[in-house]
Amino acid sequence: MTDAQPPNSNPQLQQKLALLREQIGKAFVGQNAVIDSVLTALLSGGHVLLEGVPGLGKTLLVKAISKAVGGRFSRIQFTPDLMPSDVSGHAVYDPKTETFRVRRGPVFANLLLADEINRAPAKTQAALLEVMQENQVTIEGKSSPLPPPFMTVATQNPVEHEGTYPLPEAQLDRFLFNVLIDYPDHESENQIVAVATGNRVGGGLYTDAVETVMSSDDVVTAQELVATTRIDAAVLDYAVRIVRETRQSSGLRMGAGPRGSISIVRAARAAAVLQGRDFVTPDDVREVALPALRHRISLSPELEIESYKPDDILNDILQKVSAPRQ
Repeated sequence: MTDAQPPNSNPQLQQKLALLREQIGKAFVGQNAVIDSVLTALLSGGHVLLEGVPGLGKTLLVKAISKAVGGRFSRIQFTPDLMPSDVSGHAVYDPKTETFRVRRGPVFANLLLADEINRAPAKTQAALLEVMQENQVTIEGKSSPLPPPFMTVATQNPVEHEGTYPLPEAQLDRFLFNVLIDYPDHESENQIVAVATGNRVGGGLYTDAVETVMSSDDVVTAQELVATTRIDAAVLDYAVRIVRETRQSSGLRMGAGPRGSISIVRAARAAAVLQGRDFVTPDDVREVALPALRHRISLSPELEIESYKPDDILNDILQKVSAPRQ
């Protein structure tokens, strides 16, 4: 039995995932941790809220992933006058046939980029709720499933708040991850500038170097592999204890709900698969805890005044909650 593969092992898929990382890195340079976080969400069947100042390549990242997996990419620029029907689609009357036909909106894609999602009012933001939760769209009472795989990547500027509409808690809770993008290091920025200005006209987003190394079916297969990845009861309990501790922390006005625990376990399974393992470790749980929880908690007013960040409290909680011995 020494040569037998674990029940959910797939060496060929592991090789494709390694190639996928490599191809995305050709366009989105110097942000390997961000790439891994978004891929973790993709393999978990979850959605991502990306936060970072303009110009850090958020759109480029999603386009590169879409090309690398051979999926359909769609982008929505959220603005104050954007209507829900502009997101999901609507029925239009055809005078020639004297019937109504459905005009599908941009959500019918594999990777949807919701750019500056907090620029649109809550009514339009809510148009994504059903899509993100149930992977389907209802137009004129008729539900249409979205093609798998489907992932929404929404972006927002964490600095500029004028003319924005904060996402309601119910909308935030639909995101598996809240990923923060920081400035690249010196060497990476040199590489980015060299690529962007080398024989290029204008400031377009170029993904020429990215090759398609997976198919949509491969992504679905990977998601099924993630769903069957083993997690010991003690490791699962560790994830739950971390989330429950957020509800008892004196520094938090609101802790994470059960969906926080579910998100950690789902993401930890995907993190394990990306590392080539068929089982989850406590390190996988710690790795995904911050992006899975930072948008599900609210700091107390006292800590906000003192310029604390959600990650400060979460790191304290991770230090406090004991991990199971391996």
